[in-house]
Amino acid sequence: QVQLVESGGGLVQAGGSLRLSCTASGSIFSINTMGWYRQVPGKQRDMVAHIGRSGFTNYADSVKGRFTISRDNAKNTVYLQMNSLKPEDTAVYYCAALQSGYWGQGTQVTVSS
Repeated sequence: QVQLVESGGGLVQAGGSLRLSCTASGSIFSINTMGWYRQVPGKQRDMVAHIGRSGFTNYADSVKGRFTISRDNAKNTVYLQMNSLKPEDTAVYYCAALQSGYWGQGTQVTVSS
């Protein structure tokens, strides 16, 4: 059974940094574009960043220059380095294997002002 397991969320002050990790079980990692999304209560889930199999990246305008997505294919893991965090970055962050349609359970990120 395929699983995506996120870790690294938590509480941080504005201006601080966090690194999220998402490790995929099974054989899906190498064939998928991986993505990070976030959601706040009552709102839709929004794309934060994508990274293709070859390393091509795409970011939401709101995080460009602050967040960096990367992947380690040998470890079946995708990362999201988040710097200069703002209170509006507070959300549950989800990782996804886009072609296969699998999602992780989410990890809470809270940025205090």
